[in-house]
Amino acid sequence: MEITGRLTADAVVRTVSEDRKVVGFSIAINDTFRSGGEQKKITTFIDCSYWLNTGIAEYLKKGGWVQLYGRIGVNAYMSGNNEAKASLTFHTSEIKLLGGTARSGELPNVVAKEVEMIAAAQANSTFEGIDEDLPF
Repeated sequence: MEITGRLTADAVVRTVSEDRKVVGFSIAINDTFRSGGEQKKITTFIDCSYWLNTGIAEYLKKGGWVQLYGRIGVNAYMSGNNEAKASLTFHTSEIKLLGGTARSGELPNVVAKEVEMIAAAQANSTFEGIDEDLPF
């Protein structure tokens, strides 16, 4: 599943056992629709977890746009007033930073390395049998 939203706070790295760490963050997804001729807005909040690399936490800052891939879940619980409550959770397997709070020129190490590799590959690429002028 893919979701896109804005970070509601800076990500936090938590230690859940002696050697396991998880990045926790939440996003807000805004939606607009018409009902009875009136435009309405709704915001859905989703608590997210990412287990693969805690280094990403420093780039997940409040207000930033992210695109997430993973699976959604529901956490049902009873409140202190014995009311049934639930929250949405998202077990994230991939994160794409879409912008928002990063200063220009700053890229996460992973993204910067990918950009360097693509640039190097393009600089070293040669196509056999093709002259400098393309026929189209």
